[in-house]
Amino acid sequence: MTSTFTNLPSQYDPFTAEAKWQQFWEERQTFKADPDRPGEPYCVVIPPPNVTGSLHMGHAFESALIDTLVRYHRMKGCNTLWLPGTDHASIAVQALLDKELKQQGKTRHEIGREKFLDRAWQWKEESGGKIVNQLRRLGVSVDWTRERFTMDEGLCDAVLEAFVSLYNEGLIYRGQYMVNWCPGTQSAVSDLEVEQKEVNGHLWHFRYPLSDGSGFLEVATTRPETMLGDTGVAVNPEDDRYTHLIGKTLTLPIMNREIPIVADEWVDREFGTGCVKVTPAHDPNDFAMGRRHNLPSINIMNKDGTLNENAGPFEGLDRFEARKAVVKRLESEGVLVKVEDYKHTVPYSDRGKVPVEPLISTQWFVKIESLSQQALSALDDRHEPHFVPERWTKVYRDWLVSLKDWCISRQLWWGHQIPAWYAISETGDEITDNTPFAVAKTEAEAIAQLQAQFGENVKVAQDPDVLDTWFSSGLWPFSTLGWPDNTADFQTYYPTTTLVTGFDIIFFWVARMAMMAGHFTGKIPFKDVYIHGLVRDENNKKMSKSAGNGIDPLILIDKYGTDALRYTLIREVAGAGQDIRLEYNRKTDESVSVEASRNFTNKLWNAARFVMMNLDGQTPQQLGTPAASALELSDRWILSRFNQTVRQSREHLDRYGLGEAAKGLYEFIWGDFCDWYIELVKSRLQGEPGPSRTVAQQTLAHVLEGILKLLHPFMPHITEEIWHTLTQIGEEETLALQLYPETQGEFVDLELESDFDLLIATVRTLRNLRAEADIKPSAKIKAILQSESAKEREILAKGEAYLHDLAKVEESTIAATIDGDLPQTIASVVGTVQVLVPLAGVVDIEALKAKLEKNLAKVEGEVKSLSGRLANRKFVDKAPEEVVRGARESLAEAEKQAEILRDRLRRFSEN
Repeated sequence: MTSTFTNLPSQYDPFTAEAKWQQFWEERQTFKADPDRPGEPYCVVIPPPNVTGSLHMGHAFESALIDTLVRYHRMKGCNTLWLPGTDHASIAVQALLDKELKQQGKTRHEIGREKFLDRAWQWKEESGGKIVNQLRRLGVSVDWTRERFTMDEGLCDAVLEAFVSLYNEGLIYRGQYMVNWCPGTQSAVSDLEVEQKEVNGHLWHFRYPLSDGSGFLEVATTRPETMLGDTGVAVNPEDDRYTHLIGKTLTLPIMNREIPIVADEWVDREFGTGCVKVTPAHDPNDFAMGRRHNLPSINIMNKDGTLNENAGPFEGLDRFEARKAVVKRLESEGVLVKVEDYKHTVPYSDRGKVPVEPLISTQWFVKIESLSQQALSALDDRHEPHFVPERWTKVYRDWLVSLKDWCISRQLWWGHQIPAWYAISETGDEITDNTPFAVAKTEAEAIAQLQAQFGENVKVAQDPDVLDTWFSSGLWPFSTLGWPDNTADFQTYYPTTTLVTGFDIIFFWVARMAMMAGHFTGKIPFKDVYIHGLVRDENNKKMSKSAGNGIDPLILIDKYGTDALRYTLIREVAGAGQDIRLEYNRKTDESVSVEASRNFTNKLWNAARFVMMNLDGQTPQQLGTPAASALELSDRWILSRFNQTVRQSREHLDRYGLGEAAKGLYEFIWGDFCDWYIELVKSRLQGEPGPSRTVAQQTLAHVLEGILKLLHPFMPHITEEIWHTLTQIGEEETLALQLYPETQGEFVDLELESDFDLLIATVRTLRNLRAEADIKPSAKIKAILQSESAKEREILAKGEAYLHDLAKVEESTIAATIDGDLPQTIASVVGTVQVLVPLAGVVDIEALKAKLEKNLAKVEGEVKSLSGRLANRKFVDKAPEEVVRGARESLAEAEKQAEILRDRLRRFSEN
């Protein structure tokens, strides 16, 4: 596994290295957790992706965040478990299998439940692991030996325990209630699986005649077909326009049914005419009004979205076809008043992608009040869980307060079948709303209960419905650790430490886990909830399948490597919970953002190669730690900067500032270490063997190994590859299990860092002056550094050798004042230090001025041409917007270049 060479290849191959280390970690079970291991437990359960899914950028972002935290805490010495797994995704899998059957000319009802479930499990075994294998490409440091699936045996036991317990406690019940019905999947869906979409629709106004012939009331609706199920019209009791009509009846058009006029405070007098049609079977607000006024509920719709026998002449029509037919009929009867364009929100099924229908249906529900109150008490009394960012606490709390009973039954076959058995022999061998039932963990237990009531010959059938996927997901943080058994994993790793998830499932998942865990374990299942933002596309838009603007992370991994993508996603985070934007060229599948991170890996690789080439084949351990007394100025500076970076990295990571930590490491590694320290010690490395060279080697090796440890949680593959070659440690150890660096305070010298900033700024200024004067790279220069500050002169004197090395200065003068004129000199200022470079003998001033004048003339020509184009109204009005914008940007750039060239000419003309 370890290279036999003492140096790295000339180029880094991320694809070979990443595959190698992913295999290495998994084969050796590097990340296998052990409850008996010492250290403070740190546990994360993966938000289980759907088994039907494939890796998208949201998965990559979330996994990179989690893996950074997990690897960091593992290196801190925590007893770490990151538990992976997938969700069975009832609706998605069933839709996929139904589609396959349809292509074969079959339905699931034709082949039967048993064969359908056989197909589902076969599909899961053959295709269900796709996203897991894709997650492996990200190098996630999970314990694969503990991988779970929401329908594996242990988790099924947990679901049975939870359901039966809640039922026996009176917290699960079966009853009729208004639900969101998805005609697409023909299943109930929860409020959280409904997306409100704003649509351009219509508002139809109808007249309902009073039965006594004395007039009419005008009502308005966005769903005319539902009027077939109207059983009343409501007005506000304080609306003087209608108080005299309360108690009278209307004759419902088409159906010729008498319906009462009722008074209800819910009616908004200001909306429309102030009269509201009441359809208790097809609207949640009407359902509540119907109960208050004892109005009958008439369901006019089948579960597939067609109208039933209660719709009279419209029976069998699709709901939207029926809408047109009803309007036409009302118009022919002369009761259609008007049709208005109307923008309003329509609830769509997130899974079925069709408008939902509110329907009264017999379903299973969880009584939510006591569960939500327990979660609220934990939040208000103990601040559990702690949200990062804090602002999500209020969102979470508001949702807990407004919760309604949770409909947990779904009319599907794939999933956890509801553990209820019905005595169908008591109701004509059918399951009806009134069929007696027993809830039990096993069929045998249920039969025993029903036989005790109805005799030995009772005939039973299990409820065909399955549980809402979120029911099993709500148990995930503790069911995956062995609950309801008190396993070693459960004792050690529960409650889990951190939940990393998106804000969009605080309602779906976070609150449900908190409620279920609070009830069954008495503890909130996670200490911290880190809410991350979205990965937005190159136009800063939310990625979605419907918009077709997703970015496949595997394309970028194949082009730039896993580490480059991971690091990009984390580095872009400007603050906890903030959305990030990913630059992406859809024509070339390239990303300048990820390319920049790939360049960073190359920079690190080349720096590591240089260091190892100059260690004389020795490892950091063989070289040892340099004695403090032997350290030179640049050594003390880099060790101070390194330890400052260690402190800042730990502080950022401890408070979930992952983006800030990534940026800080980038600046230190690329800037301080690669661009400055390595350059500063080159002359010592090239010199004769001696104490100075040895100290430089020791410092380089020490800081490089520290950098690899600091960067490992962000870029695990390249750091592991370099570390093994640097340390020459074999397969018995891995960087992933090394201790994260700790700050050594004795090396921190803030005053020295400040002093060194002046030296670095002076070098930069000298380099800039060389470039401005077009001095050849090989030419040596003289430098005059003038400062009235004795402190600054002292700093410059101590670092004079560095100025000579890095700015190619052969002679320097450091003085408080400058005597006399200095002709042919170019100058600049650093703080209060005046930096001057004499040009005599180094630069041909006249030739330089001629070159500048030529360049200026060319740029001024560009300015004139671009200005002319933009002054032409035809061009501005007719050219594509991006062309005009490009011309304006080019003009601004050319004007800036002209300004710089004029300034240089002026300065050289003064010499």
